[in-house]
Amino acid sequence: MAQVAITNVAKAFGTVKVLHDVSVEIADGQFVVLVGPSGCGKSTLLRMVAGLETVSGGTIAIGERIVNNLPPAKRDIAMVFQNYALYPHKTVEQNMAFALKLRGTDPAVVAERVKRAADILDLNPYLKRYPRQLSGGQRQRVAMGRAIVRNPQVFLFDEPLSNLDAKLRVQMRTEIKELHQRLKTTTIYVTHDQIEAMTMADKIVVMRDGRIEQVGAPLELFDRPANLFVAGFIGSPSMNLLKGVVRKGDKVEIAGTLFPIAAGSAAKEGQAVVYGVRPEHLEIHADGVPAKISVVEPTGSETLVFVRFGDGEMVALFRERHDFKPGDMLNLKPRLDQVHLFDAETGNRL
Repeated sequence: MAQVAITNVAKAFGTVKVLHDVSVEIADGQFVVLVGPSGCGKSTLLRMVAGLETVSGGTIAIGERIVNNLPPAKRDIAMVFQNYALYPHKTVEQNMAFALKLRGTDPAVVAERVKRAADILDLNPYLKRYPRQLSGGQRQRVAMGRAIVRNPQVFLFDEPLSNLDAKLRVQMRTEIKELHQRLKTTTIYVTHDQIEAMTMADKIVVMRDGRIEQVGAPLELFDRPANLFVAGFIGSPSMNLLKGVVRKGDKVEIAGTLFPIAAGSAAKEGQAVVYGVRPEHLEIHADGVPAKISVVEPTGSETLVFVRFGDGEMVALFRERHDFKPGDMLNLKPRLDQVHLFDAETGNRL
């Protein structure tokens, strides 16, 4: 195992810059998730760590070695791809053993490592099957097994669950996290799914347009987003982000309605702000903002309620059962300790 140090890394394709001075420290044994919308540069950064893309600037170190100019085979990493990349004419056992056999590894060692990986991933019943005889989840486990047998310093996962259905994604998410807890190998995982990031990571790196917006533990990003982008990206359903103006020091006027903020806020009178409150932090209260229900979405364990107030709209989430109907009136009050204020001009947290 090893730490990974990404320092002031840049990437350009011709005159087009796609990564701008990206720096991330990944500790030995840590599970780090790179998350962000499509085109933010997360997969490009992962491929640079793997050696599949050249580095235009800065350095990437794995352990004590700077690996900028090392070929992938000499970086001691193992990568799991989105599309599995299995050999269709080889059995599960042969797929898992192939990289070791190419290295000329002793056959007894190869057999031992394949057996260990198969035991970890419950693949023993499938070792003689071909990829076409496996489900999507089983193929992904084979791809993971192929990575495990190499006993690398670093695992790299490039959106490995994107091709799976919703139920299987949840199952594989748990399996990958359990695998990391067992092997404790340094892991870098790329996804556009913030739920995957929140549930799996020790540390999340949120990216946008080739830059890092915030780095931190999952709950740190959820509780204290550094800016509007992170606030809107982390959390499902998304945070309500409402444009307003500070009034009387302890209120924000939004669409003609006054919303409370905590005393001692850094916002100044008349300042244009964005008022953030998560749907689960809105409560029914007599002193709340009058709002009219427009849509009710029950999911079983919780209910999403879309409401209108004045010219504004927001969504509330309730985990207890209510007999809500479109057209009903609610008084909704945000929990003051869970209100977020952002500068409307810069987007930064106040």
